[in-house]
Amino acid sequence: MARIMSTPSAAPTVIAPSPAALSPSGTARTYEVRTFGCQMNVHDSERLSGSLESAGYLPVEPGDEPDVVIINTCAVRDNAAGKLYGTLGHLKSRKDKRAGMQIAVGGCLAQMDKQNVLDKAPWVDVVFGTHNMGSLPRLLERARHNDEAELEILESLEVFPSTLPTKRDSASSGWVSISVGCNNTCTFCIVPSLRGKEKDRRPGDILNEIRLLVEDGAIEVTLLGQNVNSYGVEFGDRQAFGKLLRAAGEIDGLERIRFTSPHPAAFTDDVIDAMAETPAVMPQLHMPLQSGSDRILRAMRRSYRSERFLGILERVRERIPHAAISTDIIVGFPGETDEDFDETMRVVEQARFASAFTFQYSIREGTPAATMADQVPKAVVQERYERLVALQERISLEENQRQLGRTVEVLVSTGEGKKDAATHRLTGRAEDNRLVHFEVPEGSDVPRPGDVVSVTITHAAPFHLLADAPDGAPLRIRRTRAGDAWDRSLAESCAVPVPAGDDGARAISLGLPSLRVGA
Repeated sequence: MARIMSTPSAAPTVIAPSPAALSPSGTARTYEVRTFGCQMNVHDSERLSGSLESAGYLPVEPGDEPDVVIINTCAVRDNAAGKLYGTLGHLKSRKDKRAGMQIAVGGCLAQMDKQNVLDKAPWVDVVFGTHNMGSLPRLLERARHNDEAELEILESLEVFPSTLPTKRDSASSGWVSISVGCNNTCTFCIVPSLRGKEKDRRPGDILNEIRLLVEDGAIEVTLLGQNVNSYGVEFGDRQAFGKLLRAAGEIDGLERIRFTSPHPAAFTDDVIDAMAETPAVMPQLHMPLQSGSDRILRAMRRSYRSERFLGILERVRERIPHAAISTDIIVGFPGETDEDFDETMRVVEQARFASAFTFQYSIREGTPAATMADQVPKAVVQERYERLVALQERISLEENQRQLGRTVEVLVSTGEGKKDAATHRLTGRAEDNRLVHFEVPEGSDVPRPGDVVSVTITHAAPFHLLADAPDGAPLRIRRTRAGDAWDRSLAESCAVPVPAGDDGARAISLGLPSLRVGA
């Protein structure tokens, strides 16, 4: 009998305390989540962390060995399998020396490989897929009780991941999934077969989640979907995404809205209008090109052509003159000729991307492209790739040099500037998402992560900007609610009392306001 497909549940998911979260001595067991892949996986990993902490687990302290390691996998690239199984091989030696340690594998590669994960790495305790992340605490408990591996892969989504508890990595920024799955059939992409057909969340649920994030101190959100601008097709509103941007822009306290990734075929002028007319929507767009050759785009089943793509960029820049536009490009797709690649170089030169994620095509088993004739030799792909990277680096540098002398508003972050300590700088993102390292002059107040500083760009490189202060003037700092949230989270982690009258930041959010106590 055919299975009736139903809409995934949007009701809040409550994770009960698990006895497996306690060690034999009664202390809480610790966990570590390792994330491979895209922003969607980063979002999913925050849900996995929140689910584990709701069940009673604690995040491992830096430098300590965790009791549970969760690997959230990606399957987009062919080397994803090698990365996973190499990591599992390394973890085996650690598990052999640590009694009771558990290893769980989830995400897209787990959804694809299923039993193969256990066949190749029988020391793994739990394998779960993209459709049942909330099952992780229960599966860990069952594997520990039965002393045998647990495999649970669902073929369709039953619960939206956004209904799960979440443990956010950033006090100032949050990921909000507006849909899951994809209805496109790109011949190089494995994602639709692993995450299923597109399922859209209701606008009210999305806006409620954003409001809760803002209440927790976030001032920036990124809306996520495999194809964000097809949002609303499932419930019959083809202009729903533009409306969602406008509605989110009305939420008090939300200062920055980003989204990723749109599909050029579905990119409509009402979305451009919403971007331009909603102050909170940032002047930034990431839109995958994949190839500049119309012939290759057709072979990829990308339902747009290069002129349409360039036309969208032109209209965006007409409405948002300082927009920074980035993209994804695949080099060496099957059948790509020198003429096809020259078309990609032409479009890249014309598009003037601020940055580009460039990839060498690799065969992905299970995709139509994997069996196409005329696979391009590795040496040819490498040579083309190097030429494309050199072109884009030149363009990125030129575009960044245009920022010299501009004053930009930078949202201070943590962990993005590897040399900050040595250079006496801090790091953050400008409104257009460019990475900015800025000097903290001697005697200046120091901004907190989540605060916003106004700085003037003094130096440009292909991948970042510098804002030094030759005159030594103090930083212009705007203290924000996100900075206050950072202070509260720091106080909680250090067991420092939170000032009277301040409830403090919740470490774990249940995702929807209806579950908040005392709201």
